[in-house]
Amino acid sequence: MSTHFYGEGNIGSAPEYRAFNNGNDEPRRLLRLNVYFDNPIPAKEGFEDRGGFWAPVELWHRDAEHWQTLYQKGMRVLVEGRTVRDEWEDAEENERVTFKIEARRVGILPYRIEQVTLVPREPSAESPADE
Repeated sequence: MSTHFYGEGNIGSAPEYRAFNNGNDEPRRLLRLNVYFDNPIPAKEGFEDRGGFWAPVELWHRDAEHWQTLYQKGMRVLVEGRTVRDEWEDAEENERVTFKIEARRVGILPYRIEQVTLVPREPSAESPADE
């Protein structure tokens, strides 16, 4: 079961990168983010958070290794994807259920960013250089 998800939140810890063997093909790459999706409500002085939640965000992409240095703790992001029910057993063999977000896109929002530096990307063997 899954449901479309679209939310804005803050990355709560350093991103976690993993690569999984895929036979003779290129490995599958995963970037995991722990994101707090808040629910800011206007208050007399600024905003008040009502009903936010933490969710693991999984981003499967060939550039995930590069992105692990791009995304940082505290960064504000916009996540689009789907929620997925994840069933597992804890150390005491109790059944647990959590919901994770399988992201299609994770956009960086300009809050709390002091500087952005763009560097030209070197052409890879997979994509020929523009001529």
